[in-house]
Amino acid sequence: MENGAYAKEDGQGLGFFERYLTVWVLLCIVGGVSLGKIAPGFAQALDGMAIMVGGAPVVSIPIAICLFFMMYPIMVKIDFGGVIRAGRNVKPVSLTLFVNWLIKPFTMYGISFLFLGVLFRGFIGPDAIDLVKMPLGLDLPVGSAYGAGTVVLQDGVKQLAVPLWRSYLAGCILLGIAPCTAMVLVWGYLARGSDEHTLVMVAINSLTMLFLFGVLGGFLLGVGQLPVPWQALLLSIAIYVALPLVAGYLSRLWIVAAKGETWFREKFLHVLTPVTIVALLLTLVLLFSFKGEVILANPLTILYIAVPLFIQTVFIFALTYALARWLRLSYRDAAPSAMIGASNHFEVAIATSVMLFGLSSGAALATVVGVLIEVPVMLMLVRICKRTQGWFEA
Repeated sequence: MENGAYAKEDGQGLGFFERYLTVWVLLCIVGGVSLGKIAPGFAQALDGMAIMVGGAPVVSIPIAICLFFMMYPIMVKIDFGGVIRAGRNVKPVSLTLFVNWLIKPFTMYGISFLFLGVLFRGFIGPDAIDLVKMPLGLDLPVGSAYGAGTVVLQDGVKQLAVPLWRSYLAGCILLGIAPCTAMVLVWGYLARGSDEHTLVMVAINSLTMLFLFGVLGGFLLGVGQLPVPWQALLLSIAIYVALPLVAGYLSRLWIVAAKGETWFREKFLHVLTPVTIVALLLTLVLLFSFKGEVILANPLTILYIAVPLFIQTVFIFALTYALARWLRLSYRDAAPSAMIGASNHFEVAIATSVMLFGLSSGAALATVVGVLIEVPVMLMLVRICKRTQGWFEA
């Protein structure tokens, strides 16, 4: 996406897969629920192909493969050399880091707790429980309490029985600590923002996640009386952030050196474009094959989760946009700054929730709702940006 080449309509800059992402997610819900009904053992069999630690499944091999291909195409697009240019634009970079890492994780926790733990708790079911993975390395006897959960034996494997609403809260927390580094390139482009600033922040956020994702995740999960699987958090960062990041960086260097920058951008990236979405959709089908019974029993579940996610997205956008105006940023820096804060890196959130809590967990379902509302909500915010360009100095 070159500077100066902007879409005339909100949907024009989106590729076929991205433009209809919400439709694909809805189809995955239908397909996954149907798969769970027709072949209930299929997803379980795939998830059973796992790396075992202490007799318990830790990393599902098929899911890990899908999730790697969700992340690699994102990481290979990033030119980390652009981080050096960040020094020229201190204010927008500082604003984005401030909102993404010092504000957003905590407002996500607060808003989600208010709705899921207070306002919607009676509708979700105050006594409803969810079975999630035991934290890696933790071996407690059956019946022991751990946070808000209790150790139970399910199909010969120890698991934690936690309140269902807290499991949904865990998924929201993981979304809140994963600032977007993929689709935000599209949102900034559509809003006619600075491509350079967007790319610089994508690189900085990717690097920052290596250090703060686990720390903030562990802290907020602990505050929410949820399992704090530190070992699994670190393993998740290594597998789903560090590995594709390093693979993307090294392969980008090799391909550009061998074929040139033009071939890399026009040929290689073009082939990779649908890979992330296809891998994401395959993961979603598996996830919904597990959660179909929950959704059919309570079809409003997705709405209960979507409400706090929607409010959080709009709030963070409004806050960042207002601060950008107060700091007298140009519109081309203000728009992508607000977009980066508002959107989530749902690929990492899904990957981490599956590893920490399991494919069938409420936490994994909550992260998928983030995918479901991403496109329509962000397109709404793009329109708001384009209509308010006059608020900012040239």
